[in-house]
Amino acid sequence: MRSESSAIDCDVHPTVPNLKALLPHFDEYWRNSIAERGIPGFEANTYPPRAPISVRQDWQGANGSAATDVGQLASQVLDRLGARHAILNCLYGAHLPYSEDMGVAVARAVNTYIAKEWLDRDARLRASIVVPTQNIEYAVDEVERVAADQRFVQIQLVSNQESPLGRRHWWPLFAAAEKHDLPIGIHPGSTYRQSMTSLGWPSYYVEDYVSYAQAFQSQLGSLICEGAFAKFPKLKIVLLESGVTWLPGFLWRLSKFWRGVRSEVPWVDRSPTEIVRHHVRLTIQPFDAPDDPAITEQMIDHLDCDDILLYASDFPHWQFDGDDALPRGLPDSLKQKILVDNPLATYPRLRVDH
Repeated sequence: MRSESSAIDCDVHPTVPNLKALLPHFDEYWRNSIAERGIPGFEANTYPPRAPISVRQDWQGANGSAATDVGQLASQVLDRLGARHAILNCLYGAHLPYSEDMGVAVARAVNTYIAKEWLDRDARLRASIVVPTQNIEYAVDEVERVAADQRFVQIQLVSNQESPLGRRHWWPLFAAAEKHDLPIGIHPGSTYRQSMTSLGWPSYYVEDYVSYAQAFQSQLGSLICEGAFAKFPKLKIVLLESGVTWLPGFLWRLSKFWRGVRSEVPWVDRSPTEIVRHHVRLTIQPFDAPDDPAITEQMIDHLDCDDILLYASDFPHWQFDGDDALPRGLPDSLKQKILVDNPLATYPRLRVDH
């Protein structure tokens, strides 16, 4: 893709090929329970598995999947796209079971699998901690268990939770994130306890897919208005695969109405726009704008912050053609920041060689 081999890819998705791959990382009780219940797996299925946008055709393996082993990912992302590090965001569904105990068992198995089968096999890989959001105490326990491994650089949540992420219920997790210098990465996904839209369940996948922008806006508004950033001044939120172009308009509207009713939320002591510039980052893919360099440059101007964008290929999803994951029209002065400087500033653990 480019000669900048120091680029840091902040959103790469390893594939858990099947439940069998995870079984060695469950304890005996859960291995027996899974067999007795005939549980087929915990796939989140946020993307249709064989849809072109889910897995780019030239990245598919023999079975139609991508990133099912370290060698395949290293070849396509680290070597072909030229990344010094890649952060693995595993989308396996630890958040899906209704059972709190099963949720933590799946999360522990996924994190152990990622460490042993991926991180141990390529020193360039880093990962996000998958947490069981069914029980916030269990989620904090899993962060405490995994955080000693410095190769885990982020805590991963899905965008459509059972409650807005700014609510005090979530604050113990944010305290753990601050304690261990771990950003919170929010990725499209759902617990499927509630509708994907504010109006009810949609009929078609295209409606489901575009509705995630609503979820990211709602979560960002919740984090700001509930005072999470005032309570946790070192907290960093990374919006993974959220798109980019919706942010300026949303911030304009939120900041406008905050000025009119800010007495309701006195802990929001500065403009939401300023809060986002300090605390929030977005990955560059998908960059949801027309393929026109002039429009790209205009959208970057609207963000009005050189620090907010992080490089990501979003491998193996088909968010861009060819090998150039950066949209055309980015100012040359921003490329180094997006590729390297901003990721290093966002993820303190990347600044330490392991």
